[in-house]
Amino acid sequence: MRTILVVDDEKSVRESIKMILEYEKYNVVFAENGQRALTLFEEQPFDGILLDIKLPHGMDGVEVLRKIKHMNAEVPVLMISGHGTFETAVEATKLGAFDYLPKPLDRDKLLIALRNAIEQSQLAREVKKTREREYILGDSPKIKEILSIIHRVGPTDVRVLISGESGTGKELVAKAIHRASKRADMPFVEVNCAAIPGELIESELFGHEKGSFTGATTQRIGKFEQADSGTIFLDEVGDMSLQAQAKVLRVLEEGKIERVGGNKIIEVNVRVIAATNKNLPEEIKKGNFREDLYHRLNVIPIHIPPLRERREDIPILIKAFIEDTCLRNGIAVKTISERAVHILMGMEWSGNVRELRNIVERLVIMTPGNTIESTDLQTLSLTHRDELESILHSSKGFQEFKDRAEAAFIKHQLELHNWNVSKTAEALEMERSHLYTKIKKYGLERAGRDEEEDKK
Repeated sequence: MRTILVVDDEKSVRESIKMILEYEKYNVVFAENGQRALTLFEEQPFDGILLDIKLPHGMDGVEVLRKIKHMNAEVPVLMISGHGTFETAVEATKLGAFDYLPKPLDRDKLLIALRNAIEQSQLAREVKKTREREYILGDSPKIKEILSIIHRVGPTDVRVLISGESGTGKELVAKAIHRASKRADMPFVEVNCAAIPGELIESELFGHEKGSFTGATTQRIGKFEQADSGTIFLDEVGDMSLQAQAKVLRVLEEGKIERVGGNKIIEVNVRVIAATNKNLPEEIKKGNFREDLYHRLNVIPIHIPPLRERREDIPILIKAFIEDTCLRNGIAVKTISERAVHILMGMEWSGNVRELRNIVERLVIMTPGNTIESTDLQTLSLTHRDELESILHSSKGFQEFKDRAEAAFIKHQLELHNWNVSKTAEALEMERSHLYTKIKKYGLERAGRDEEEDKK
C-alpha cells in the first residue's frame, strides 16, 4: 500500500484528501505544519507528498519543499494552494515539485497527478539503478591503475581532476569516486561548463536573486547549493570563464558562495571533482585558465587513456555493450564473431568508448541474425575507411603494415568478385593456389558460407 504524507493546516482539507485517497487504497499520514512534516519525513518513508504552499509558524511550503528535496531528491511532491501565484508555482517546480494543484482540489486531477508522480519517481529510481551499473569496464593495466586510485581516494574528500579525450569515460570515473565516498547517499550534481553560455555560468553555479538581471523573475538555487553535503562534478572545466573561475576558487578556499545579485554569504560543504579534455597547463600559458585554480583542483590527477592505447579492453566493452543494448531493447542477447571483434579492435576510435558504444548499438539493432559477423560491419560501412586508418596509424613495423595492407586489399577484391576465387585470382594476376595460400595465411573468411561454396 502506498503511503502519502498530506501537509496542510486546514483540517477540512486534510479530511477531504484522506477520504479521496483512502478510497483508492492509499495510506494517509497528516502533518499540520512544516516542522511536523519534516519530523515525519525523517521517521518514515513516503511514496508521495501533498504539500500546501501556505503553512503556519513561519515555514512555508516552498521552504519545506527545499528541505525535503535536500533530504531525499527522489520523493515526488505535489504542491497545493488556494493562494499561490504563478511565480510561486515556477519556483516550486524549479525546486523539484512534480506538479502544482490549485484549491479547491479536483478529485480526478489529484488522483491522476499523484499516480503520475509516483510512477515517474519509480521510473527515475530504476533509471538511476541502471546508471549505477555503468561501471568502468576493462582489464588493462591502465584501467586497473585508475580503479586502484578510485578505491584509495573515494572515501576521502580530496579534490580530483580527471583528464582525457572526449568519450573516454570521465563522467563514469567521477561517479565511481562519488559512489566510493562517504557522500554516496547525498546529491551528485553535474555541470557541463562547455554547454552553458559564459554569461549564464555564474547563475548556474551559484544561483541568483530575483531581479538581479533581465529575465531573473524568481530566485534560483545554484548547483553548488544543490550539491551541499554531496559532490559537484565540473565537467569540461577548461571552458569556464575567468570570472567564474575566480568565484569557484573562492568556494574552494572558503566553502562559501554568494548568489548573483545577492549579498548573503551561504556556506556549502561540497566535494569538487573536475574534468577536462584540454591541456590545462597550456591553457594557463595562454591566459585562459587560472593557475591557482588549477593547483586547487589538481590535488589527485587521474588521466584516462584513449581507447586506442588500451585495445585489450575493447572485447570486454563490446560484450557489455551488446548485452546492455539487447536488454534495453528487449532483444535476445546476440554474439559477435572473433573476426568482427578483431576488426573493431583495429579501428582508431577517435570518439573513444562513446563511439564504440554507438557502433555496437547500431550493429545490434541492424544485424538481422543472432551473431554479428565481419560482413555486418561491411554492410554498415564500418570497415574499409576505418580499417585503412587503423593500418596506417597502428602498425608497429613495416612488415606488419605490408601484411595488413595486403590482407585488406585481397579481402576487398574477394568481396568485389563475390568471393569467387578464380575471378579474384585473375583480377589480381595471381595463381589460384597462391591466392588460396594468402587467404589461409591471413585467415580471411566469408561469414555464412562454407569452404566448398567459396571455391565455386
